[in-house]
Amino acid sequence: MSPLLIGPLATGAISGLLALVIALTDRVVNNYGEVTVDINGGKKSLKVKGGSPLLGTLAAESIFVPSACGGRGSCGACKVRVLSDVGPHLPTETPYLNPEELSQNVRLSCQIKLKKDIRIEIPDELFYVKKFAAKVESIRDLTYDIKEVRVLLKNPAAIEYVPGQYAQLVVPPYDDIPESVQRAYSMSSRPGEPDHVEFLIRLVPGGIATSWVFKYLKVGMDVELVGPFGEFRVHDTPAAMICVAGGSGMAPFWSMFRDMKEKNTFPDKEIWYFFGARTTRDMFLLDELRALEKEMPRFHFVPALSEPKPEENWTGDTGLITDVLDRYLKEKIDPSRPKEGYLCGSPGMINACITVMTKNSIPEGGIYYDKFA
Repeated sequence: MSPLLIGPLATGAISGLLALVIALTDRVVNNYGEVTVDINGGKKSLKVKGGSPLLGTLAAESIFVPSACGGRGSCGACKVRVLSDVGPHLPTETPYLNPEELSQNVRLSCQIKLKKDIRIEIPDELFYVKKFAAKVESIRDLTYDIKEVRVLLKNPAAIEYVPGQYAQLVVPPYDDIPESVQRAYSMSSRPGEPDHVEFLIRLVPGGIATSWVFKYLKVGMDVELVGPFGEFRVHDTPAAMICVAGGSGMAPFWSMFRDMKEKNTFPDKEIWYFFGARTTRDMFLLDELRALEKEMPRFHFVPALSEPKPEENWTGDTGLITDVLDRYLKEKIDPSRPKEGYLCGSPGMINACITVMTKNSIPEGGIYYDKFA
């Protein structure tokens, strides 16, 4: 072995050993005993064994704080306000907290270890989040990398949610993944079918949950869901909805539009839906959305391809979806009508759309989004 490698390898080994010793020492020596978790000023009080992260402890008591990464500290979703002293913010928390949240002692519950009694505040609606047992009813390939997964809730059970919200799919241990994890997916189903839930799941290379879905999930398998979560929803205003999505960002909109049609909600709200893809192989639900456009005169569907191939004979709009959006806002959508934005997709796409929308007189406070990596 090269002498140049011995030093770094030895340092890494020593660091790993020290981390293991610290973890074992904390577990064996530091017996924190029973601690009290006071939630929302005594609305709920828990007596629990100390030593574990707050996120998992709450989940064990059927209080589910949203966590897209399964408690690994990489999503920043599991925020709670802590009203007692648990020490300073950790470096693993601060990237996900804005100055106002820092000043109010908002913390990531997955990063807080329960060592003593604690007082916290959470949104009241989290008391009504549940874990659901379900069975996979169908799996449909929408594209080469997007599956529609439809599950039937058991026992019987019903889930109450607003179109635009999401649920967390519980992924069991598999292959070299030693622990169960949860991942968040927007529900594409209609609330009018409360015993069913649908997801549009896109394969993420190396993704723990999506790899499991594409490799192992089969019709008839039992699964668990936790939900509903999220604030993404249609707002009851006269403003036109300017909606933009790509890929599996279709999910919340597919729920919203069908629910609006079924219940005739927001009947005076004009809807423009821009859906961007690279080529036709990335497009899906085209026939269904075009049929919806015929059934709902106030609904306008604008699919666009950024890299259409000549042999595809694409006759729709072309270019980046942000360029298509900008052109329609300037040339085809009534400029005198108030507008609000609805976005679902990657942070880059959402940020670019916000720039286009604000330049076209849509106030940033009237732009709502569901952002995922």
